[in-house]
Amino acid sequence: MLLNKTRLVGFTNLSHKRNMDSHSTSDIVIISGNSHPELADLVANRLGVRKGGCSVYHKTNRETMVEIADSIRGKNIYIVQTGTKDVNNNIMELLIMAYACKTSSARSIVGVIPYLPYSKQCKMRKRGCIVSKLLAKMMCQSGLTHIITMDLHQKEIQGFFECPVDNLRASPFLLQYIQESIPDYRNSVIVARNPGSAKKATSYAERLRLAIAVIHGEQKEAESDEVDGRYSPPCIPSRMEEELYNSPTVFLDLTPSLKWEHAQGVDRSRTMDVPGGVPVHPAKEKPPINVVGDVGGRIAIMVDDMIDDVQSFVAAAEVLKECGAYKIYVLATHGLLSSDAPRLIEDSPIDEVVVTNTVPHELQKMQCNKIKTIDISVLLSEAIRRIHNKESMSYLFKNVTLED
Repeated sequence: MLLNKTRLVGFTNLSHKRNMDSHSTSDIVIISGNSHPELADLVANRLGVRKGGCSVYHKTNRETMVEIADSIRGKNIYIVQTGTKDVNNNIMELLIMAYACKTSSARSIVGVIPYLPYSKQCKMRKRGCIVSKLLAKMMCQSGLTHIITMDLHQKEIQGFFECPVDNLRASPFLLQYIQESIPDYRNSVIVARNPGSAKKATSYAERLRLAIAVIHGEQKEAESDEVDGRYSPPCIPSRMEEELYNSPTVFLDLTPSLKWEHAQGVDRSRTMDVPGGVPVHPAKEKPPINVVGDVGGRIAIMVDDMIDDVQSFVAAAEVLKECGAYKIYVLATHGLLSSDAPRLIEDSPIDEVVVTNTVPHELQKMQCNKIKTIDISVLLSEAIRRIHNKESMSYLFKNVTLED
């Protein structure tokens, strides 16, 4: 069921109720790849414009081909392309479409990317790399002059881009869903699935005037603990080197730093030496999973930015059920729902999973009746309208906190 909330507070009398006149839309062209054509159609209909003719297909050798049917010289191009399970093809389609528009003398090329792929790989891990920075550079080099996205996994990702980035928020839609579609929501408690998402949960709780609970001890996504060269222990100084350092007579063979200490008369008696060289980092021992806060006899609402692998959500829901929560909701912006997520949700204590249509998930909805969708095309179309008319974007961020 597609929940098209046209009564969203703050968006009344905006793009879904007004069409731009033909003069202001004559140089707008909306094209899309194969990732989410339904969302592109919704955005174009709300703006009152026709989608541009753009064909994206794959040859027999799996190379991506892009053919733009209409002239786009001197026009403003908006490419609607999101991240799905076929993420690498989605990226290549976006890059080739952007470069095709660039070489066709488009005035500006705006990437409308509701879910930015590889946004979770925004930190350095062992000998890996920050993939989201690489992707940002590729997008800017391909010709994109502006990015519209929604609920980045980490807001600092905006700094990787060399072009303006508008990181829209879906929290007003989710907050309205709680107020209008959850019976007796005043008897609810906002639950943070782990301590890391406590700020986001607090932001929701403060605006709804609700209590907050935090699940502590949940098994987080573990990094690989493979033994490699960086785990080799440092060299331990020999007894001869220690005696050489402590000897007041031997001076010529000391290192420059020790020579300086001797010359300056540094008193080493007040400096603590750690025996055995560099100390070993103690291993983290996670406590048994428990809930900090009262959820007994109440509705538990878990909020997050995305739902991909639902095993952690299912484990959290089981703990909440044991603690007395009589209904459990999960709300998130991006519903990736990978692997066998629909089956796990169907068999879990979760009563409802609510996500937006930033990522297509119609197949998952057919497999699980608990999944519901909120349409956010009104927000994307209003952002496009404001950028095209050179209006301020601050209205779309009104009352939005940094923790959203």
